[in-house]
Amino acid sequence: MPPERLTFGQYVSDWLETAVKPTVRPYTFQSYNMLVRKHISPELGGVRLARLTPQQIQGFLNEKLESGLSPRTVQYLHAVVRRALGQAERFGLVSRNVARLVTPPRVPKAEVHPLTPGEVKRLLAVVQEDRLSALYTVGVALGLRQGEIMGLRWSAVNLEAGMLTVHTSFQWHDGKPQLAEPKTAKSRRTVRLPDVCIQALHVHRGRQALERAYMGAAWQNKDNLVFVQEDGRPLSRSAVTHRFWRILEAAGIPKRRFHDLRHTCATLLLAQGVPLKVIQELLGHSLMSTTADIYATVLPVLMTDAADKMDAILTGP
Repeated sequence: MPPERLTFGQYVSDWLETAVKPTVRPYTFQSYNMLVRKHISPELGGVRLARLTPQQIQGFLNEKLESGLSPRTVQYLHAVVRRALGQAERFGLVSRNVARLVTPPRVPKAEVHPLTPGEVKRLLAVVQEDRLSALYTVGVALGLRQGEIMGLRWSAVNLEAGMLTVHTSFQWHDGKPQLAEPKTAKSRRTVRLPDVCIQALHVHRGRQALERAYMGAAWQNKDNLVFVQEDGRPLSRSAVTHRFWRILEAAGIPKRRFHDLRHTCATLLLAQGVPLKVIQELLGHSLMSTTADIYATVLPVLMTDAADKMDAILTGP
């Protein structure tokens, strides 16, 4: 088809299959495909690719925001259109990427709700007898993402050396878990285990060995995962989350997201004076600015503490 007759819908459909699908994880492709099929193609698909204007894209984003979509989702829509047009520009199908001239909505900064030190102690006390006690201990002590914890293999855990390597993560595709590369290159990391994690994982490994012996030939842990169901099958994300909520309730702690264990790890370390760069490496953030931005609410308190310590140094005996 001559480029001047190519519609944006035809182009973006081909772009998804030839440029996106081979280069991203299945879950990411599924997200792109859904945004194109449900939102982008119905509204912009009939427009000739070469005639697409900034005004049309801005109007599309504004309408989606007014329809009730979250600012974050509308940002994703803009990102998909911008990326698709970026390739069209490189291929000479359009003279410029008009999506770069459009202003997406601002997304309010998400609040973090970490557990307090007292709540963490109550949480760990309550989970002592839970068969997944080590999962929650690792979550709060290392700040791993939920997918990283659930995709953790025993081959990545060295209890004798006290080290753990994150090099796989669970992604969910069509409701099914799949082992994949971590979120970013920076997410591949090796961290040192605190004693509380080493002890919890030793207990967990012994318990899992008993479960495996009991199940015999019915044991199904083909990926040698650290955290699995009693028969070795992978855990489901919803089951882990709901189990976490029951534990919080038993500990008398207000409901939190599982991801708040990651925030808890970071804020506890910040409060202990651990440098932001170290926390960035532990959490696997690509940029230190990401770490600083997420935990900006904690930093003023630490700055006050730093000022007090400087006063003590300069004016003390």
